[in-house]
Order: sequence, then C-alpha cells, then structure tokens
Amino acid sequence: MKRIIISGGGTGGHIFPAISIADALKASGTECEILFVGAQGKMEMERVPKAGYKIIGLPVAGLQRKLSLKNLALPFKVIASVAKARKILREFKPDVAVGVGGYASAPLLWAASRMKIPCLIQEQNSFAGLTNRKLGSKVQKICVAYDGMEKFFPAEKIIFTGNPLRGDINPPTQAQRREGYEYYGLDPQKKTLFVVGGSLGARTLNESVQKWIIEKSSDSDIQILWQSGKYYKDEIEAFIKAHPAANVKNLTFIDRMDLAYAVADVIISRAGAGTISELCVEGKATIFVPSPIVAEDHQRHNAMALVEKNAAMMVLDADAREKLMDTAEALLADPDKIASMEREILKLGKKSAAKDIADEVLKLCK
Repeated sequence: MKRIIISGGGTGGHIFPAISIADALKASGTECEILFVGAQGKMEMERVPKAGYKIIGLPVAGLQRKLSLKNLALPFKVIASVAKARKILREFKPDVAVGVGGYASAPLLWAASRMKIPCLIQEQNSFAGLTNRKLGSKVQKICVAYDGMEKFFPAEKIIFTGNPLRGDINPPTQAQRREGYEYYGLDPQKKTLFVVGGSLGARTLNESVQKWIIEKSSDSDIQILWQSGKYYKDEIEAFIKAHPAANVKNLTFIDRMDLAYAVADVIISRAGAGTISELCVEGKATIFVPSPIVAEDHQRHNAMALVEKNAAMMVLDADAREKLMDTAEALLADPDKIASMEREILKLGKKSAAKDIADEVLKLCK
C-alpha cells in the first residue's frame, strides 16, 4: 500500500488537476491510500470529498494585496499551518507528498521536505508561482506544462507532462457537433463564437459582448454562445430582456462543455492554465483575454506561450471592449487562419498528463 498526500487548492484551477492526479493514481494498478490537505474555508474542502477523497484543512491564508489587518495574522497562520502539517505527516506517514499550488501547498511541502519525505510539484503555469519557485530547490521532481521552465527551477528536476485534464476532454467529433447545435438551440449553418468567462464570469468579456449586441448583432451573420457567469446573472438577464438578440444564446453556466467546444468555430476565453490545457487537447482556435488581476500576471504569460507558436491570438483586457469582437469577427471570416491555429494548438495538447504525473509519483514511492 502506497500512501500519498496531495496538497493545494484555493481555486478550481488547482483542485481539478489534483483530483485528476488522484484518480490516475487509483487507476494505476498500484494500491494507494490518498489524503488531501487543503486550506480551511476554501472550495477544496467541499469539492474533494464530493470526488470521494478525504481532506484535512490547514488554517493558512494568502497575503492580501491591499493594505489589510488580515495580513497581521498571516505569520501566525503560517506557523500554525506548518505545525499542523508536521502532525499530519507524522500520523499519515506518506511515501510521497505532492503539491499542486495554492495556500496549503507551501506549509505541507516545506514540512515534508524537512522530514525527508520525497516531494513532487505540479506547476501549471508558464510563469511559476512564488510558492513553487521557493520550493523548487527542496523537492525531487517538478512536473511542468510549458517549455523554458529552467528559468524558475533546476533543469535536472523538470519533467514535461502537461496539465491534468477532466476525463471528457477530447477533440470533438462531427456527431458531438450535431448534438451540440441541437442541445444549445443553435443554427448549424452559421459560424459560432463561444465566449466563456468561467463559472463566476468575466466583466470585460461580458461588456464586450453587450457592446456587440447593441451595435452589430442585428446585421451580423454569426451566432454567439455566451457564458456570462453566476456573479453577473441578474445584470445580464436584465440586459438580454432590454436587448433581445436572436443570434445570441446566453447561459449563466455551461453544463455540457464538451458540446460547447464542439460547436465553436472560435473561442474567446480567459487564459487560466487548466483552460488552456483543455483547449490544446480540443484543438480549438482561441482568442485569449488574460485576466489582469491574477498573481504575477501569469495568464498573460500563459497566453503568450501559445501566441509565440502561432497557436492562439491574444487581446489584452484593457483593449478588449474596443478590439475583441472585431478581432473575433475577422478570425471567423478567415477559415485558413482558423485551420492553421487549430493545427498548431493541437500540437501542444497532452492528454496523458494525469497518468504521466501519477507515474512519476509512484517512481518516487520506490
């Protein structure tokens, strides 16, 4: 029986890859006991048990970027978290500790490395986060999804695996495309733009679509599948009521992402690491609008890694309201450009990432 701890979380971008790694370990044929360690009050404390795994929470929290009294308590939370992490490690006795990023990853892996427990980091972004950069010298292996990560980590520890994906991510079939048109009530004869802002939504993307609806929808021959997010639900519903557009299908949440990807001729999206990894496997022509409020501007670095390979396009958030929809319409009118982008982005897809990372974890067990 191999005993493995997986630590990290805070966002879906950390949690879902972590669960994918755990699922791959279970499917490996090696008997494994897996324990998750997360941050108290964060979404992993709910999502991980729903996936069938046990999780323990640490009292750790992140540094507030704005001046805040909460920052005064941070050193005490870090000390308490390291102490609790050491206790968890002594009791669970893992063969390997895995960190996927997020608040809980740092104290757990720091404590594990001090206790001589083999450690592995999974770095999802093209610009490594501060926690992982600090831990890089202390761990045995670092699994990455982008080229050029030697500028952040010791080269001899780096293994290029890609980012773990959800199980239903595959290049779409014609049957899925037909099903998707019917499922979302779209016209198979029209070019389709899929605008996706994540579960909460993205104000810049929403405002760009709203501007297009007011100014251009009545004269356009394209259709838009628009996921606007639950944070903006009431606002967008009021807008749609005031500005009905027959060629726009608005949804708060996309429950069949596989079918949404299938019908899309072009996608507009933020540039989170998990989203990019999915789109690489799906092979979709995409215009990325990196979020400007993420740590160390890593979404822009993620997007640029694809733009430099002619595998995607990018419009900066500050320019999106004026340029984004015009850029999308021009791309939809250029099938050769779409086909070229699809070929290049497919080259970057790594469907086997979760299994490859699980294999590296099991090697460390030995």
